[in-house]
Amino acid sequence: MTLLHAVAWVDHHSAQVLQFDASQVVAQQVRAHAHYTRQHGSSVRSEHEFFGEVCDAMKDVAEVLVTGSHTAQADFRHYAQNHRPEVAHRIVGWETVGHPSGNELVALARRYFTVQAGMATPMKAG
Repeated sequence: MTLLHAVAWVDHHSAQVLQFDASQVVAQQVRAHAHYTRQHGSSVRSEHEFFGEVCDAMKDVAEVLVTGSHTAQADFRHYAQNHRPEVAHRIVGWETVGHPSGNELVALARRYFTVQAGMATPMKAG
């Protein structure tokens, strides 16, 4: 099921992607898989695989708000812009937050998208 909006909380080990509308929330968890090898750069490849799975979880959503720590957001943004531009252009906002619950994330996202919709509406002439 694909919904119009989603909020994602991302760190370097796990992500929570919550698609929602006015009446329902669909949650998806994504966890990093550590592939430790002696090969140089294996941690970068593991992070890319993880961020790729996060992008897959939000690929059909029209607008996404990404949350998490500043560092995790920066790393995810870099990955999405360079490797998954079709997803990156759907990310409409970035918010630095701690570890909110799923309900807190959805409430934050609903407020965010409501404010964004209010800014997009043209002013009426008086």
